[in-house]
Amino acid sequence: MSQTTSTLSRPAASNEPVVVARDLKQVYKISHGAFHAADHLQAVSGVSFTVQAAKTLAVVGESGCGKSTLARMVSLIETPTAGQLKLGSVEVTTATTQQRHALRRTVQLVFQNPYGSLNPRKKIGAILEAPLEINTELDATQRAEAARAMLALVGLRPEHYDRYPHMFSGGQRQRIAIARALMLKPALIVADEPVSALDVSIQAQVLNLLADLQRELGLAYLFISHDLGVVRHIADDLLVMYLGHAMEQGDKTTIFTQPLHPYTQALLASTPGITGTGAVKQRIVLKGELPSPLNPPSGCVFSTRCPHVVQQCQKERPVLRELVGRQVACHLAEQLSQPAAAQH
Repeated sequence: MSQTTSTLSRPAASNEPVVVARDLKQVYKISHGAFHAADHLQAVSGVSFTVQAAKTLAVVGESGCGKSTLARMVSLIETPTAGQLKLGSVEVTTATTQQRHALRRTVQLVFQNPYGSLNPRKKIGAILEAPLEINTELDATQRAEAARAMLALVGLRPEHYDRYPHMFSGGQRQRIAIARALMLKPALIVADEPVSALDVSIQAQVLNLLADLQRELGLAYLFISHDLGVVRHIADDLLVMYLGHAMEQGDKTTIFTQPLHPYTQALLASTPGITGTGAVKQRIVLKGELPSPLNPPSGCVFSTRCPHVVQQCQKERPVLRELVGRQVACHLAEQLSQPAAAQH
């Protein structure tokens, strides 16, 4: 499959990260007609992160926090308004059309809905072969061989090749969607809520498959989710977002054990089966609704719902800074870390 190879598809050859984002922003212009001034919606406001080969960065937060917008930028569906986005050795924001075309083959998406992401009129074999037909010079026999091999890799049987999507369960359809994403041998999979539409009993099977594929193929994952219970099983690093901003980010174990940002604490406290330090054993109820991204609060964007808010929070926006083994954007993070730290 040499026709699909690029610098990004050989992550194991060097220690170069698969993805590097610096101060990434996405602003949408919202028009209200010819006689009204347009509004500007800050969907992502200066987020930075790095994803290494064979590692998983999970991006978590409530609906409307900017997770899916981030996924669309990394998968090249949308161009960032500002900031830098580097895939492999290529800077996306200044890439040529030819470079972007090559990058799209090495960053693949797995969508949330396994029922809507597969063409119901095509057999599974044709669905898997379509990326090869468009992007490579493989002949029909070679494409069929590659598709059958990929079915086996994701735990499906050879006879599934000639069946239609409606003949499969939701979990099987998501396996097919994962197989399709892998056909071009990408370095990065952007998984946007890939198990949220599945029964809980099936979620673990798909997560285990993703973990097995990562170990076998050296894949990097950008894993979008609102469910910290799911993230606990697959992530290496965590990026907690709220209203387009990074609230807390760092190693998963560090954050799960001792969350410092009040929003992270609230998310963990509301997730069944997750117990960390005293900071998250007690249920934390967030007051109010998620503010409109068209009119975010001044100061800290979480200030209108934070149980620890002080006057400084309402006036001054906290910057993301290093503290206790992670980055956190909270004026009171030092105070919030003390009760948890005292228990160790």
